[in-house]
Amino acid sequence: MTAHRQLHLAVAFPGSGPAGSGPVGAGPAGWAGAHPGSRLAFASFERLAHTAERGLFDFLLLDEEPPLPEHRGRLHELDPVGGPEPVAVLNALAEVTTGLGLAATVDAAAGEPYELARRLATLDHLSAGRAGWRVADPADARPGADFRAADHLDPYGRAAELVSVARRLWGARSPGGVARPFAHRGRYFDIEGEFGLPRSPQGQPVVIQAGESERARELAAASADVLLVRHAPLETARSRHADVGRRLAAHGRTPGELKVMPQITVVLGDTAAEAQERAAGIRRQRITPQYALYALERIWGTDLSGYDPDGPFPDTAPSPGPPDPPEAGGSPSRDDRRLALAARWRTLAREKGLSVRETVIEASGRQSFVGTPDTVAADLHRYADEGAADGFVLLPQLPADGPEEFVDRVVPLLQERGAFRTAYRGGTLRSHLGLPQPAQDR
Repeated sequence: MTAHRQLHLAVAFPGSGPAGSGPVGAGPAGWAGAHPGSRLAFASFERLAHTAERGLFDFLLLDEEPPLPEHRGRLHELDPVGGPEPVAVLNALAEVTTGLGLAATVDAAAGEPYELARRLATLDHLSAGRAGWRVADPADARPGADFRAADHLDPYGRAAELVSVARRLWGARSPGGVARPFAHRGRYFDIEGEFGLPRSPQGQPVVIQAGESERARELAAASADVLLVRHAPLETARSRHADVGRRLAAHGRTPGELKVMPQITVVLGDTAAEAQERAAGIRRQRITPQYALYALERIWGTDLSGYDPDGPFPDTAPSPGPPDPPEAGGSPSRDDRRLALAARWRTLAREKGLSVRETVIEASGRQSFVGTPDTVAADLHRYADEGAADGFVLLPQLPADGPEEFVDRVVPLLQERGAFRTAYRGGTLRSHLGLPQPAQDR
């Protein structure tokens, strides 16, 4: 019998955008028209966690919500609610789940090592070793008033030092569990003392890095356990996976120590035609006329409220934005990426004769996998078997959407193929992901 590589699966709470998704993520559009309480009610989180655990998923990811999004100097009206603090929600979910990993995005741009390490270590203890920390790609951080004081910093340098210090705090115990004095003096942090919590059953929380940039991949190869990336065609994904493997080797690590997991959307149907029809309907539901103009204004950097979203695409050029803070690494600036995206959208609209809304739908609303349960299971399995991904993070697309259909219709097929577990083996997130126990004082 041929041995197949085992997939890892996770799910993000609705509203969590793809890594590096740019101006059009899975945020306001996905929640437009939703009842405000649904984004704050614990029942929403509990229902999703129970479904993910029934599907034997590795973890549930809750994103940190930045300050309510600003647009043209005021709060963006498509997203009037905001979201709750994720670690607090996961602490509560630890009491109503037994196997599911619980991961949160905690911003590395403004956090302090001891406070952050203590919050995540507390979650790790309350969940008996199921905690994870998602470190967002600093290049894709959304600016907000609460974080502007740190704009002058090298975001990758700060994030790398923060992860390193947190790991050392988590490991600052003797083999017998006795706290040892801790001291760190670096570019961004200068702290000393003792860490107040013992090691958890999994040693320390799983570190999840997100991002596509060179520096994000390098940071992940140096210090992360999971790397979240965008979905990509098979050949591109395979090349990316090989690149990450080469970076790991340069840091003295093996490929099994870092799991590469694209973030994906899935639309199922009893036939291929039905799945495509459902996918088109979801795209139109997500990209409302109001949101289409919002997305365009975010890229163009100017007021386009006078344009008809169902009318012709603007023939004006985007306005340049302020320069990014200095940063080593040679990555394109945020403004360069925005202008390049605008050029692609203008070309798409011109070549296909699309309206504003049709362009946004065409350019940003495509789902990753669309088809019958059999074809989707086969496609996911192929990515794993051909070394293009170690697993996937499902991104629900609508407020009422969740992984129920995927769990009921795709997971059994993956299990039949020998590509997914039939039971949790071990009780920690590290055991789910097949990650080694971290060393003391890592």
